[in-house]
Amino acid sequence: MTGKLRKLLERFRRDDRGITAVEIAIAVPVTLALTLNGIELTRYVLLHQKTERATMTVADLVSQGEVLTIADINNIFTAGALITEPFDFGANGAMIISSIVGQASNPVVEWQRVYGQNPQSSGVGGQGGAATLPAGFTVAESESVIMAEIQYDYQPMFPGNPILGGMIGNGTVYNYAIFRPRYTVKVRLGS
Repeated sequence: MTGKLRKLLERFRRDDRGITAVEIAIAVPVTLALTLNGIELTRYVLLHQKTERATMTVADLVSQGEVLTIADINNIFTAGALITEPFDFGANGAMIISSIVGQASNPVVEWQRVYGQNPQSSGVGGQGGAATLPAGFTVAESESVIMAEIQYDYQPMFPGNPILGGMIGNGTVYNYAIFRPRYTVKVRLGS
């Protein structure tokens, strides 16, 4: 009986039928996980790049004005939203433009405009209130700066996928840019 068992085991060892199916069963999930993670990571990095470009562009455009109308502000917001395409900025994002003026005690948010469906509070503070500026950044008395902020509620393309292992989850992407007005001491709002 041991001879028959030995022959059976030897035949089983030499038989390579079905080995391709086993290799595919191992390789496909690994390849799929790497591909989906690569797609998700690429989307996440692209969103960061686009929001950074959009904040720089919005702050730059506002800082070039002397007196901006509501139509001017809306056009600038539209330009910022176009930069963030293909991400649905109208449904998942918000832009905030603030004019911050230096005063004797603390800088103040002189005016602020918001665009988007899901605006969270501004990182600099609300209109008429004291401005909270990034560490080490100051605005001297009678000077002003324009601050553009973008917030985007990121939702992964493949949420809850066990193959991905939660590499990138839901979260808020936030960017800001600060520019000094170019042609005037402070940018004013007109009608």
